[in-house]
Amino acid sequence: MPPVTTGSQRRLLAGWSGGERKSGCWGESFPAGMRSSIPGLGRVMVFLTAALASASFAIPEDWGEEGVQYGQLGTDVTLPCPGVHASSPVQWRRAGAMALPEGSAMQQGSLVLPRASLAFMGTYSCHGEDGGLLHTVSLRLGHLPGVPFVSCRASDYENFSCSWTSSVETFLPTRYITTYRKKSLTGEEKRRNKNGHVGLCLQDPSHPGTCTVHRSEFWSSYRLNITEVNPLGFSYRLLDVTMQAIIKPDPPEGLVVEPIPLAPRRLHVSWKYPSSWPKEPHFQLRFRLQYRPVIHRSWSVVETVNLSEVITDAFTGLEHVVQVSAKDFLDAGNWSEWSAEARATPVRDLASTASEETTTDARLESLAEEPSQAPNPEPINRSDPLEKMAVLVSLGIFAFFILAAVLVITILIWLRVRKHGKDKTKPNFLVAATHLRALPSESGCRVRNGGECGAGNAEHGAGQCLQCPA
Repeated sequence: MPPVTTGSQRRLLAGWSGGERKSGCWGESFPAGMRSSIPGLGRVMVFLTAALASASFAIPEDWGEEGVQYGQLGTDVTLPCPGVHASSPVQWRRAGAMALPEGSAMQQGSLVLPRASLAFMGTYSCHGEDGGLLHTVSLRLGHLPGVPFVSCRASDYENFSCSWTSSVETFLPTRYITTYRKKSLTGEEKRRNKNGHVGLCLQDPSHPGTCTVHRSEFWSSYRLNITEVNPLGFSYRLLDVTMQAIIKPDPPEGLVVEPIPLAPRRLHVSWKYPSSWPKEPHFQLRFRLQYRPVIHRSWSVVETVNLSEVITDAFTGLEHVVQVSAKDFLDAGNWSEWSAEARATPVRDLASTASEETTTDARLESLAEEPSQAPNPEPINRSDPLEKMAVLVSLGIFAFFILAAVLVITILIWLRVRKHGKDKTKPNFLVAATHLRALPSESGCRVRNGGECGAGNAEHGAGQCLQCPA
Protein backbone atom coordinates (compact mmCIF):
# COMPACT_ATOMS: atom_id res chain seq x y z
CA MET A 1 0.00 0.00 0.00
CA PRO A 2 1.55 3.33 -0.97
CA PRO A 3 2.28 5.87 1.75
CA VAL A 4 -0.36 8.51 2.37
CA THR A 5 0.64 12.18 2.42
CA THR A 6 -1.45 15.27 2.91
CA GLY A 7 -1.77 18.03 0.33
CA SER A 8 0.23 20.45 2.47
CA GLN A 9 3.14 17.99 2.68
CA ARG A 10 3.20 17.54 -1.10
CA ARG A 11 3.19 21.31 -1.59
CA LEU A 12 6.09 21.66 0.87
CA LEU A 13 8.18 19.09 -0.92
CA ALA A 14 7.39 20.67 -4.27
CA GLY A 15 8.36 24.07 -2.94
CA TRP A 16 11.82 22.85 -1.81
CA SER A 17 12.45 20.92 -5.01
CA GLY A 18 11.64 24.05 -6.99
CA GLY A 19 13.88 26.24 -4.85
CA GLU A 20 11.09 28.56 -3.66
CA ARG A 21 8.58 28.79 -0.84
CA LYS A 22 5.06 27.68 -1.66
CA SER A 23 1.80 28.38 0.10
CA GLY A 24 0.33 25.96 2.57
CA CYS A 25 2.11 25.35 5.86
CA TRP A 26 4.88 27.81 4.99
CA GLY A 27 2.80 30.88 5.68
CA GLU A 28 2.08 29.74 9.24
CA SER A 29 5.46 28.21 9.99
CA PHE A 30 7.54 31.30 9.22
CA PRO A 31 6.56 34.63 10.80
CA ALA A 32 7.26 37.57 8.54
CA GLY A 33 9.56 39.26 11.05
CA MET A 34 11.64 36.16 11.48
CA ARG A 35 11.79 35.49 7.77
CA SER A 36 13.29 38.93 7.11
CA SER A 37 15.88 38.61 9.87
CA ILE A 38 17.94 35.81 8.32
CA PRO A 39 20.73 37.45 6.34
CA GLY A 40 23.64 35.69 4.70
CA LEU A 41 24.90 32.59 6.41
CA GLY A 42 21.81 32.45 8.64
CA ARG A 43 19.92 31.03 5.65
CA VAL A 44 22.28 28.06 5.55
CA MET A 45 20.87 26.82 8.82
CA VAL A 46 17.30 27.16 7.58
CA PHE A 47 18.10 25.30 4.36
CA LEU A 48 19.85 22.52 6.29
CA THR A 49 16.91 22.23 8.68
CA ALA A 50 14.40 22.21 5.84
CA ALA A 51 16.33 19.49 4.04
CA LEU A 52 16.27 17.32 7.16
CA ALA A 53 12.58 18.06 7.67
CA SER A 54 11.78 17.27 4.05
CA ALA A 55 13.61 13.98 4.35
CA SER A 56 11.42 13.06 7.30
CA PHE A 57 8.27 14.08 5.41
CA ALA A 58 9.18 11.75 2.54
CA ILE A 59 8.68 8.74 4.83
CA PRO A 60 5.29 9.26 6.56
CA GLU A 61 5.51 5.81 8.16
CA ASP A 62 8.14 7.26 10.51
CA TRP A 63 5.39 9.31 12.21
CA GLY A 64 3.26 6.32 13.14
CA GLU A 65 1.74 3.10 11.95
CA GLU A 66 1.12 2.37 8.30
CA GLY A 67 -2.23 3.59 7.06
CA VAL A 68 -2.34 6.75 9.21
CA GLN A 69 -3.26 10.06 7.60
CA TYR A 70 -2.76 13.42 9.27
CA GLY A 71 -4.94 16.48 8.75
CA GLN A 72 -5.12 20.06 10.00
CA LEU A 73 -7.88 21.06 12.37
CA GLY A 74 -10.36 23.57 10.98
CA THR A 75 -9.69 22.71 7.34
CA ASP A 76 -11.35 20.39 4.84
CA VAL A 77 -9.68 16.96 4.96
CA THR A 78 -9.91 14.53 2.01
CA LEU A 79 -9.57 10.78 2.54
CA PRO A 80 -8.75 8.98 -0.76
CA CYS A 81 -9.67 5.41 -1.59
CA PRO A 82 -6.62 4.16 -3.55
CA GLY A 83 -7.15 1.84 -6.49
CA VAL A 84 -10.76 2.86 -7.08
CA HIS A 85 -11.86 4.29 -10.41
CA ALA A 86 -13.43 7.72 -10.13
CA SER A 87 -16.70 6.54 -11.61
CA SER A 88 -16.95 3.41 -9.47
CA PRO A 89 -19.49 3.48 -6.65
CA VAL A 90 -17.84 3.56 -3.19
CA GLN A 91 -19.23 3.36 0.31
CA TRP A 92 -17.43 4.94 3.30
CA ARG A 93 -17.87 3.81 6.85
CA ARG A 94 -16.53 4.97 10.20
CA ALA A 95 -15.52 2.39 12.80
CA GLY A 96 -17.63 2.55 15.95
CA ALA A 97 -20.19 4.96 14.45
CA MET A 98 -23.50 4.46 12.73
CA ALA A 99 -22.97 7.40 10.37
CA LEU A 100 -20.28 9.60 8.94
CA PRO A 101 -19.61 13.06 10.46
CA GLU A 102 -22.17 15.71 9.62
CA GLY A 103 -21.48 17.51 6.34
CA SER A 104 -19.34 14.71 4.87
CA ALA A 105 -19.38 14.37 1.09
CA MET A 106 -17.92 12.02 -1.50
CA GLN A 107 -16.07 13.30 -4.53
CA GLN A 108 -14.80 10.84 -7.15
CA GLY A 109 -14.48 8.06 -4.59
CA SER A 110 -12.80 10.21 -1.91
CA LEU A 111 -14.42 11.25 1.37
CA VAL A 112 -14.33 15.00 2.17
CA LEU A 113 -14.68 16.06 5.82
CA PRO A 114 -15.46 19.80 6.07
CA ARG A 115 -13.89 21.96 8.81
CA ALA A 116 -12.45 18.97 10.59
CA SER A 117 -12.49 18.90 14.39
CA LEU A 118 -11.06 16.53 16.98
CA ALA A 119 -14.39 14.68 16.99
CA PHE A 120 -13.71 13.60 13.40
CA MET A 121 -10.70 11.50 14.34
CA GLY A 122 -11.03 7.75 14.01
CA THR A 123 -10.71 4.87 11.57
CA TYR A 124 -12.43 5.13 8.18
CA SER A 125 -12.84 2.44 5.53
CA CYS A 126 -14.03 2.46 1.92
CA HIS A 127 -15.95 -0.45 0.43
CA GLY A 128 -16.89 -1.52 -3.06
CA GLU A 129 -20.38 -1.89 -4.45
CA ASP A 130 -20.51 -5.48 -3.18
CA GLY A 131 -19.48 -4.35 0.34
CA GLY A 132 -15.95 -5.65 0.08
CA LEU A 133 -13.21 -3.75 1.98
CA LEU A 134 -11.00 -1.70 -0.33
CA HIS A 135 -9.00 0.54 2.00
CA THR A 136 -8.69 1.49 5.67
CA VAL A 137 -7.14 4.68 7.04
CA SER A 138 -6.76 6.14 10.55
CA LEU A 139 -7.29 9.88 10.67
CA ARG A 140 -5.35 12.04 13.15
CA LEU A 141 -5.96 15.77 13.34
CA GLY A 142 -3.89 18.56 14.82
CA HIS A 143 -2.25 21.94 14.30
CA LEU A 144 0.83 23.21 12.53
CA PRO A 145 3.85 23.70 14.81
CA GLY A 146 4.21 27.09 16.50
CA VAL A 147 7.46 28.97 17.07
CA PRO A 148 9.08 27.22 20.07
CA PHE A 149 10.17 29.04 23.23
CA VAL A 150 13.94 28.65 23.64
CA SER A 151 16.38 29.52 26.42
CA CYS A 152 20.10 28.73 26.73
CA ARG A 153 22.47 28.41 29.67
CA ALA A 154 26.15 27.60 30.17
CA SER A 155 27.05 25.82 33.40
CA ASP A 156 30.76 26.15 32.52
CA TYR A 157 32.88 27.97 29.94
CA GLU A 158 33.36 24.96 27.64
CA ASN A 159 29.78 23.85 26.89
CA PHE A 160 26.31 25.32 26.80
CA SER A 161 22.86 23.79 26.55
CA CYS A 162 19.48 24.99 25.31
CA SER A 163 15.99 23.94 26.27
CA TRP A 164 12.68 24.59 24.55
CA THR A 165 8.95 24.15 24.87
CA SER A 166 6.28 24.16 22.21
CA SER A 167 4.13 27.28 21.91
CA VAL A 168 1.18 25.36 20.40
CA GLU A 169 -0.43 22.09 21.44
CA THR A 170 -0.52 20.32 18.08
CA PHE A 171 -2.03 16.95 19.18
CA LEU A 172 0.42 15.35 16.72
CA PRO A 173 3.80 13.58 17.03
CA THR A 174 6.56 16.19 17.07
CA ARG A 175 10.30 16.18 16.48
CA TYR A 176 12.95 18.84 16.89
CA ILE A 177 15.94 19.57 14.69
CA THR A 178 18.62 21.57 16.54
CA THR A 179 21.55 23.21 14.78
CA TYR A 180 23.99 26.04 15.45
CA ARG A 181 26.72 28.03 13.82
CA LYS A 182 29.50 30.27 15.10
CA LYS A 183 28.78 33.88 14.14
CA SER A 184 32.35 35.25 13.99
CA LEU A 185 34.85 33.12 12.10
CA THR A 186 38.55 33.65 11.60
CA GLY A 187 40.04 33.43 8.10
CA GLU A 188 41.29 29.92 8.75
CA GLU A 189 37.88 28.80 10.05
CA LYS A 190 36.15 30.24 6.99
CA ARG A 191 38.48 28.32 4.67
CA ARG A 192 38.02 25.14 6.69
CA ASN A 193 34.23 25.42 6.98
CA LYS A 194 32.64 26.42 3.71
CA ASN A 195 29.13 26.11 5.17
CA GLY A 196 29.72 28.61 7.96
CA HIS A 197 30.49 25.96 10.62
CA VAL A 198 26.95 24.66 10.93
CA GLY A 199 26.80 21.86 13.48
CA LEU A 200 24.26 19.84 15.41
CA CYS A 201 23.23 20.76 18.92
CA LEU A 202 23.21 17.24 20.34
CA GLN A 203 19.99 16.04 21.95
CA ASP A 204 19.97 13.67 24.91
CA PRO A 205 17.10 11.14 24.77
CA SER A 206 17.14 10.93 28.57
CA HIS A 207 16.45 14.69 28.79
CA PRO A 208 13.76 15.55 26.20
CA GLY A 209 13.56 19.17 25.14
CA THR A 210 17.27 19.92 25.60
CA CYS A 211 20.41 19.91 23.46
CA THR A 212 24.08 20.67 24.15
CA VAL A 213 26.87 22.34 22.19
CA HIS A 214 30.23 20.93 23.28
CA ARG A 215 33.64 22.61 23.13
CA SER A 216 32.23 26.07 22.68
CA GLU A 217 34.46 29.13 22.98
CA PHE A 218 33.87 31.45 25.93
CA TRP A 219 34.49 34.69 23.99
CA SER A 220 32.47 33.67 20.89
CA SER A 221 28.85 34.17 19.81
CA TYR A 222 26.59 31.51 18.31
CA ARG A 223 23.28 31.38 16.48
CA LEU A 224 20.94 28.55 17.47
CA ASN A 225 18.19 27.19 15.21
CA ILE A 226 15.53 25.14 17.00
CA THR A 227 13.05 23.74 14.47
CA GLU A 228 9.82 22.04 15.51
CA VAL A 229 8.54 19.49 12.98
CA ASN A 230 5.32 17.49 12.78
CA PRO A 231 3.54 15.70 9.90
CA LEU A 232 1.84 18.95 8.81
CA GLY A 233 4.90 21.21 8.59
CA PHE A 234 7.56 22.90 10.69
CA SER A 235 8.43 26.16 12.39
CA TYR A 236 11.68 27.43 13.88
CA ARG A 237 13.25 30.02 16.14
CA LEU A 238 16.68 31.61 15.74
CA LEU A 239 18.45 32.64 18.93
CA ASP A 240 21.76 34.51 19.18
CA VAL A 241 23.83 33.34 22.14
CA THR A 242 26.85 35.00 23.77
CA MET A 243 28.68 32.80 26.24
CA GLN A 244 29.45 35.65 28.66
CA ALA A 245 25.74 36.50 28.90
CA ILE A 246 24.39 32.97 29.52
CA ILE A 247 27.05 31.67 31.91
CA LYS A 248 25.35 30.44 35.07
CA PRO A 249 27.32 28.00 37.23
CA ASP A 250 25.73 25.11 39.05
CA PRO A 251 25.30 25.64 42.81
CA PRO A 252 28.35 25.01 45.02
CA GLU A 253 28.60 21.58 46.55
CA GLY A 254 29.60 20.08 49.89
CA LEU A 255 28.24 22.89 52.08
CA VAL A 256 29.20 22.33 55.73
CA VAL A 257 28.32 24.56 58.71
CA GLU A 258 29.99 23.96 62.09
CA PRO A 259 29.96 25.76 65.46
CA ILE A 260 33.26 27.15 66.71
CA PRO A 261 34.26 26.05 70.25
CA LEU A 262 34.34 28.83 72.85
CA ALA A 263 32.79 31.23 70.31
CA PRO A 264 29.06 31.51 71.10
CA ARG A 265 28.28 33.89 68.20
CA ARG A 266 30.32 32.28 65.44
CA LEU A 267 29.77 29.60 62.81
CA HIS A 268 32.34 28.23 60.36
CA VAL A 269 31.00 27.65 56.82
CA SER A 270 32.86 25.81 54.03
CA TRP A 271 31.94 24.54 50.54
CA LYS A 272 33.42 23.28 47.27
CA TYR A 273 33.37 24.30 43.61
CA PRO A 274 30.54 22.71 41.59
CA SER A 275 31.83 19.55 39.95
CA SER A 276 30.70 20.82 36.52
CA TRP A 277 33.02 23.86 36.70
CA PRO A 278 36.55 23.09 35.42
CA LYS A 279 39.23 24.12 37.87
CA GLU A 280 41.33 26.47 35.76
CA PRO A 281 43.30 29.47 37.11
CA HIS A 282 41.83 31.84 34.50
CA PHE A 283 38.18 31.02 35.26
CA GLN A 284 37.51 31.37 38.96
CA LEU A 285 34.25 31.81 40.86
CA ARG A 286 33.14 34.14 43.59
CA PHE A 287 30.51 33.25 46.13
CA ARG A 288 27.55 34.71 47.97
CA LEU A 289 26.61 33.41 51.42
CA GLN A 290 23.21 33.94 52.99
CA TYR A 291 22.22 32.95 56.53
CA ARG A 292 19.51 33.57 59.13
CA PRO A 293 18.15 32.17 62.38
CA VAL A 294 15.43 29.60 61.82
CA ILE A 295 12.85 31.74 63.65
CA HIS A 296 13.54 34.78 61.46
CA ARG A 297 12.72 35.21 57.75
CA SER A 298 15.20 37.93 56.74
CA TRP A 299 18.56 36.88 55.33
CA SER A 300 22.00 38.36 55.93
CA VAL A 301 24.25 38.20 52.84
CA VAL A 302 28.05 38.18 52.56
CA GLU A 303 30.22 37.92 49.43
CA THR A 304 33.64 36.29 49.34
CA VAL A 305 36.16 34.76 46.93
CA ASN A 306 37.21 32.09 49.44
CA LEU A 307 35.87 28.60 49.94
CA SER A 308 35.08 29.27 53.60
CA GLU A 309 33.70 32.04 55.76
CA VAL A 310 33.18 32.71 59.47
CA ILE A 311 29.81 34.12 60.52
CA THR A 312 30.51 36.48 63.43
CA ASP A 313 27.03 37.73 64.30
CA ALA A 314 25.09 34.50 64.86
CA PHE A 315 22.65 34.23 67.77
CA THR A 316 23.85 32.08 70.63
CA GLY A 317 22.00 28.81 71.03
CA LEU A 318 19.75 29.28 67.99
CA GLU A 319 19.76 27.05 64.92
CA HIS A 320 20.79 28.90 61.72
CA VAL A 321 20.05 28.15 58.06
CA VAL A 322 22.90 28.71 55.57
CA GLN A 323 23.02 28.63 51.74
CA VAL A 324 25.64 29.59 49.16
CA SER A 325 25.60 30.46 45.42
CA ALA A 326 28.32 31.12 42.84
CA LYS A 327 29.06 33.47 39.94
CA ASP A 328 31.88 34.03 37.47
CA PHE A 329 34.75 35.93 39.13
CA LEU A 330 34.65 38.67 36.44
CA ASP A 331 30.89 39.18 36.99
CA ALA A 332 29.88 37.59 33.67
CA GLY A 333 26.45 36.00 33.41
CA ASN A 334 24.22 35.27 36.38
CA TRP A 335 24.36 33.93 39.91
CA SER A 336 23.76 30.22 40.30
CA GLU A 337 20.77 28.85 42.13
CA TRP A 338 21.16 28.61 45.90
CA SER A 339 22.67 25.41 47.20
CA ALA A 340 20.81 23.00 49.44
CA GLU A 341 20.37 24.27 52.99
CA ALA A 342 22.78 23.42 55.78
CA ARG A 343 22.02 24.04 59.46
CA ALA A 344 24.02 24.47 62.65
CA THR A 345 23.67 25.98 66.13
CA PRO A 346 26.39 28.13 67.77
CA VAL A 347 27.66 26.82 71.12
CA ARG A 348 26.18 28.26 74.29
CA ASP A 349 28.34 30.55 76.42
CA LEU A 350 28.23 29.06 79.92
CA ALA A 351 29.69 32.22 81.43
CA SER A 352 26.93 34.49 80.15
CA THR A 353 24.72 36.06 82.82
CA ALA A 354 20.98 35.75 83.14
CA SER A 355 20.55 39.40 82.20
CA GLU A 356 22.38 38.90 78.93
CA GLU A 357 20.15 35.93 78.11
CA THR A 358 17.05 38.00 78.83
CA THR A 359 18.29 40.80 76.54
CA THR A 360 19.00 38.34 73.73
CA ASP A 361 15.57 36.72 74.05
CA ALA A 362 13.84 40.11 73.90
CA ARG A 363 15.81 41.06 70.81
CA LEU A 364 14.96 37.81 69.05
CA GLU A 365 11.26 38.20 69.89
CA SER A 366 11.25 41.66 68.32
CA LEU A 367 12.98 40.28 65.22
CA ALA A 368 10.44 37.47 64.94
CA GLU A 369 7.58 39.98 65.01
CA GLU A 370 9.03 42.03 62.14
CA PRO A 371 7.48 41.54 58.67
CA SER A 372 9.38 39.49 56.15
CA GLN A 373 12.04 41.39 54.29
CA ALA A 374 13.71 40.53 51.02
CA PRO A 375 17.46 39.84 51.09
CA ASN A 376 19.64 42.87 50.66
CA PRO A 377 20.32 43.12 46.89
CA GLU A 378 23.68 44.76 47.63
CA PRO A 379 25.54 42.25 49.80
CA ILE A 380 27.98 43.48 52.43
CA ASN A 381 31.54 42.64 51.64
CA ARG A 382 33.40 42.22 54.88
CA SER A 383 36.63 40.88 53.54
CA ASP A 384 37.34 42.97 50.47
CA PRO A 385 41.01 44.06 50.51
CA LEU A 386 40.35 46.79 47.94
CA GLU A 387 37.88 48.44 50.29
CA LYS A 388 40.45 48.41 53.11
CA MET A 389 43.09 49.89 50.82
CA ALA A 390 40.68 52.64 49.74
CA VAL A 391 40.03 53.55 53.39
CA LEU A 392 43.75 53.73 54.15
CA VAL A 393 44.41 55.92 51.11
CA SER A 394 41.55 58.25 52.09
CA LEU A 395 42.93 58.59 55.63
CA GLY A 396 46.41 59.34 54.26
CA ILE A 397 45.11 62.05 51.94
CA PHE A 398 43.09 63.59 54.78
CA ALA A 399 46.14 63.63 57.08
CA PHE A 400 48.26 65.27 54.36
CA PHE A 401 45.79 68.11 53.91
CA ILE A 402 45.58 68.65 57.69
CA LEU A 403 49.39 68.89 57.98
CA ALA A 404 49.55 71.23 54.99
CA ALA A 405 46.91 73.51 56.54
CA VAL A 406 48.77 73.62 59.89
CA LEU A 407 52.03 74.45 58.13
CA VAL A 408 50.44 77.30 56.12
CA ILE A 409 48.85 78.77 59.25
CA THR A 410 52.17 78.59 61.10
CA ILE A 411 54.02 80.43 58.30
CA LEU A 412 51.37 83.17 58.16
CA ILE A 413 51.58 83.73 61.92
CA TRP A 414 55.38 83.91 61.80
CA LEU A 415 55.31 86.48 58.96
CA ARG A 416 52.78 88.61 60.82
CA VAL A 417 54.87 88.62 64.04
CA ARG A 418 58.00 89.54 62.15
CA LYS A 419 56.32 92.46 60.37
CA HIS A 420 54.92 93.76 63.66
CA GLY A 421 58.44 93.78 65.19
CA LYS A 422 59.81 95.91 62.35
CA ASP A 423 56.99 98.45 62.70
CA LYS A 424 57.89 98.94 66.40
CA THR A 425 61.56 99.88 65.78
CA LYS A 426 60.95 102.29 62.89
CA PRO A 427 59.41 105.34 64.91
CA ASN A 428 62.34 105.48 67.41
CA PHE A 429 64.80 105.75 64.59
CA LEU A 430 62.90 108.59 62.94
CA VAL A 431 62.62 110.56 66.19
CA ALA A 432 66.34 110.26 66.78
CA ALA A 433 67.12 111.35 63.25
CA THR A 434 64.77 114.39 63.56
CA HIS A 435 66.34 115.43 66.87
CA LEU A 436 69.84 115.36 65.42
CA ARG A 437 68.77 117.44 62.45
CA ALA A 438 67.30 120.16 64.78
CA LEU A 439 70.59 120.75 66.73
CA PRO A 440 72.57 124.05 65.84
CA SER A 441 75.87 123.95 64.06
CA GLU A 442 79.01 124.50 66.22
CA SER A 443 80.73 126.64 63.59
CA GLY A 444 78.35 129.61 64.13
CA CYS A 445 75.45 131.13 62.18
CA ARG A 446 75.51 132.63 58.77
CA VAL A 447 75.16 136.46 58.62
CA ARG A 448 73.03 138.15 56.02
CA ASN A 449 75.92 140.43 54.94
CA GLY A 450 78.55 137.72 55.05
CA GLY A 451 79.77 138.41 58.66
CA GLU A 452 79.56 136.16 61.75
CA CYS A 453 78.12 136.70 65.14
CA GLY A 454 80.34 136.76 68.10
CA ALA A 455 80.83 133.84 70.35
CA GLY A 456 78.59 135.37 72.95
CA ASN A 457 75.74 135.71 70.51
CA ALA A 458 76.17 132.12 69.43
CA GLU A 459 75.84 130.83 72.97
CA HIS A 460 72.96 133.19 73.81
CA GLY A 461 69.68 131.61 74.32
CA ALA A 462 70.76 128.22 75.72
CA GLY A 463 72.52 126.97 72.68
CA GLN A 464 70.12 128.56 70.19
CA CYS A 465 71.66 130.60 67.35
CA LEU A 466 70.34 134.12 67.47
CA GLN A 467 69.58 136.13 64.45
CA CYS A 468 72.55 138.52 63.74
CA PRO A 469 71.70 142.12 63.28
CA ALA A 470 71.59 143.48 59.84
